[in-house]
Amino acid sequence: MTGPVVVEGLWAWTPDGGLVPAPGPERTDGGRLLVADSWLLREGRVRAYARHRERFSRSCGDCGGPGPRRLAQFWRDVTAALPRTGVWFPRVELAAGSMELRLRLRPAPPLGSGVRLWAAGQSDPRTVPRRKGPDLDTLARVRRRAAGEGAEEAVLIAPSGTVLESATAAVLWWEGDTLCLPPPRLPVLPSVTAGLVQERALRSGFRIAHRERTVAELDGCEIWLLNALHGIRPVTGWIGRPMRIPPVERAAEWRAWLDGMMEPLPAD
Repeated sequence: MTGPVVVEGLWAWTPDGGLVPAPGPERTDGGRLLVADSWLLREGRVRAYARHRERFSRSCGDCGGPGPRRLAQFWRDVTAALPRTGVWFPRVELAAGSMELRLRLRPAPPLGSGVRLWAAGQSDPRTVPRRKGPDLDTLARVRRRAAGEGAEEAVLIAPSGTVLESATAAVLWWEGDTLCLPPPRLPVLPSVTAGLVQERALRSGFRIAHRERTVAELDGCEIWLLNALHGIRPVTGWIGRPMRIPPVERAAEWRAWLDGMMEPLPAD
């Protein structure tokens, strides 16, 4: 399937008109979003595209958004319109109030191979932690505070002190040969990238364990932040707390594997 290729900016979608430039001033943040989903698009190739579509569609259903037929049509138009050259970070959106479906096409920011983590332990400020979209503004403010301290990311913690995730990524860590992550009963976003990594770990014979850990209890662990943009980023530094950083032994191999999972956009 082919269609008009969109250019950078915000595009509104209707069943009859397809994707058209959104009227009015463009918002660049996550304001007034019910649902959002994004992924890295490199030279027309993407990782786990179907899983991002499924997560977005499921989230739309959870908040009374468009039905399956309309969402399928929206995704067909988005897929046809996405550029096949360049490096992009597209985001699909469901706007609050109007229930408008949108595509926001953005150039991908510089990709990181490691990350410095602000260890202050931000109390989780999200209102809808299991759905990406409503709290993007709030999480952006958390990241700006972390940047002001010299870090790229901040840890979100539960009232008990348990590590949940970072402002934009899932948190996984290694305890010996066991890949660990927070228990799914905790308020964490279902991460597409973390799901891929867990599946590979199981296929490779690694044990997976759900464990509750405070920031202090992660001292000396090989810790990864995972999201669709950067893939796997090992924590290479902590800001605001003396934490031991072990040699990063596994991340390079797993990053190469994850990069190899990028596939051409589907034909429709």
